[in-house]
Amino acid sequence: MVSKVQPKPRVSTRGGGNSLRETKPRVSTRGTQPVPKPRGRNHSTAPLPALKDAAERLLGSIDIEVARILDRALSGEDIGVEEGARLFDADGGAINAIMLAADELRRRTAGDRVTYIINRNINFTNVCIKHCTFCAFSRGHREEEAYYLPTEEVVRRAREAWELGATEVCIQAGLPPKMKGDYYIELTRAIKKELPDIDIHGFSPEEVLYGSIRSRCSIEEYLRGLKEAGVGSLPGTSAEVLVQEVRDIISPGRITTEQWIEVITTAHRLGIPTSSTIMYGHIEDSRHKAQHIALLREIQAQTGGFTEFVPLSFVHTEAPMYNKGLVPNVRPGATGAEVVKMYAVSRIMLNNWIKNIQVSWVKEGPKLAQISLNAGANDFMGTLINESISTSAGAIYGQRMKPREMRRLIRDMGRLPAERTTTYRILREFGPEEDDHYDPLDLVEEDGDGRFGSYHQLAQSADFKFRDRYAIPLTVRQ
Repeated sequence: MVSKVQPKPRVSTRGGGNSLRETKPRVSTRGTQPVPKPRGRNHSTAPLPALKDAAERLLGSIDIEVARILDRALSGEDIGVEEGARLFDADGGAINAIMLAADELRRRTAGDRVTYIINRNINFTNVCIKHCTFCAFSRGHREEEAYYLPTEEVVRRAREAWELGATEVCIQAGLPPKMKGDYYIELTRAIKKELPDIDIHGFSPEEVLYGSIRSRCSIEEYLRGLKEAGVGSLPGTSAEVLVQEVRDIISPGRITTEQWIEVITTAHRLGIPTSSTIMYGHIEDSRHKAQHIALLREIQAQTGGFTEFVPLSFVHTEAPMYNKGLVPNVRPGATGAEVVKMYAVSRIMLNNWIKNIQVSWVKEGPKLAQISLNAGANDFMGTLINESISTSAGAIYGQRMKPREMRRLIRDMGRLPAERTTTYRILREFGPEEDDHYDPLDLVEEDGDGRFGSYHQLAQSADFKFRDRYAIPLTVRQ
C-alpha cells in the first residue's frame, strides 16, 4: 500500500544506530540449541493433518543415509568429508531436506538477521604475471586493455566511497611485473592518511605472498607491515578449491594450498581476521568441495580468525579455460541446484565454527541470492559500487546495489536487515517494515556506469593505460 505522504529521506550520519561490541569468532557450541521464535509471525498450534502427511512423505522419500547425516548435524555434531560429499551428491526431494536443515541451523546460530555492508571494490590493475585459466580479468602488460590506477586515483575512489556512506574499501588486483615490494603497504598508508576511519579489506593471500617475495622478507614480516600501515582484514580469495590436484589443472603456478594456509594462519596469529571463499562449478567434484570446507573448518578450530565463508560460483562465459578449451571437461558454471546445495552444505559443515555465510548477488543474481537466504546464508554481501572480476568473466547482474534495495530483498524473505562493518559489528538494525532511512548512495541517480565507470570502460580508457603509468610504482630488483 502506498502512503499518501511520502516520508522525507533521512540521510545517514556516521555513528548513528545501535552500536554493539565487535563480534568475536564463534567458538563451537555442540549439542541441541533452543530454537528462537521468529518475530512478528503467528504460529498455529492446531492440528494440520494434510501438512503433516506431506512432511512425512518428504521425509520418507529421503535416502536413509542422507537422513542420518542431517540428523547428526541437527544434533550439533560436525559431519565429515564423506558425509559432506554425500550431501553434495543429493538430488530430488533430498535437496529440500538439506535446505531445511541448513536453514534451521542458521536460525539457531544467526537468528533472522541478515547483514550487509556499504563498501566499494577497487581493483587497481588488471595486469598479472600469472595466467590462471579461469580468469578473464587479467591482461599482459603490453596489451591494449591493460590498465593501472595510480595511488591518487585509488585514494580518490576511496574518498568518494566514504562520502557515499561506505565503511570499507576492498583492495585487490593483478600481480604486475617487477612490482616494488612495499607497494601494497605504501598504498594502504596513502588511503589511511586521507581516510583514517575507513576499513581496508585488502590484499589476497596471493598478493601477500607476492609482496613478500618482491620485498625479500617473510610472510609474517610482510603481514606485520600491512597491519601497521592500516590493513584491517584480508579477503580469503585466491583459494578456488584448496585441493592441490585441482589447482594444478586450473591455475598452475598459482599460490599452493600450503602457501595459502600459511598466509591465512599467520594473519590470524597476528590478529588480522580474514574471510574465506571457494570457487566452484568448474572441474571439481563433490569430495573436493567437502575437503575444502573441512580444511577451512580445521583452520577455524585452530585460529578462530575467519569472519565469514563466501561461496563463489564459477562464471564461465569469458573464462579462457571454458571458451578457449584450455582445460578439458569444464562445466559451464554451477547449476541452480549446485548453488543452493553449496550454501546449505556449507552451513551444515561450518555451523559450529563459522557463523556467517555470505551470498554473492553479483554471481548468482538478486533472485537466487534471496533463495539462498533460506539455504543457510545470513549475509547479503556489499554494495560494491564497482565490480570488475566477475563482470569481466561475463556476469550479468551489474556491479552495485543500493542499501535500500538490499533491505527490500531481505525483508521480502521475511528476514530483518542490518548494516554491519567488515568484522560484523552491527552499525544499524532495521525492523520488518519499510523504513525512511536513506544513505547517500541511495540518493545517487542511476546513469548506467556514467559516474562510477565500469571494468570495460576502464580497460578502454586512455587515462589509465598501464604502459603510461608503469614506472610509477614499479622498480627492478637488484
